[in-house]
Amino acid sequence: METWCSVEPTKTLSPSADDDGLKLRFGMAALATWRVTHLLVREDGPADAIARTREWLGESRLGALMDCFYCTSMWVAIPFAFFVAKKPVGRVTAWLALSGIACLIDERMEKEDEERNGGVDGLLRAKTSGI
Repeated sequence: METWCSVEPTKTLSPSADDDGLKLRFGMAALATWRVTHLLVREDGPADAIARTREWLGESRLGALMDCFYCTSMWVAIPFAFFVAKKPVGRVTAWLALSGIACLIDERMEKEDEERNGGVDGLLRAKTSGI
């Protein structure tokens, strides 16, 4: 009697291939977190929809949230953390890291804007007139 033993090869990824996928997901999530947070806090949005929403919210808690990049990035990063990590501990870590990266990107962009404009806000005059 002949016995056939069929062993199906398992599909395993090498650690480096899995790490590359994680790096790609984290990088995309970090940029998306920054982009959405920047839209909500610093931009008017398409057809001024974000600006009108911010104005409508006024001084409420949500209105104050939309004025703080750091605060908003914490909330925006939550769904992206689910995209990056599968386990709860990984999601918490990814959540905090994504918010942190978004804040670092924003600080860098603000610094470049200041350097480009010579430290002068484009809406304000550099000095008063002698009137």
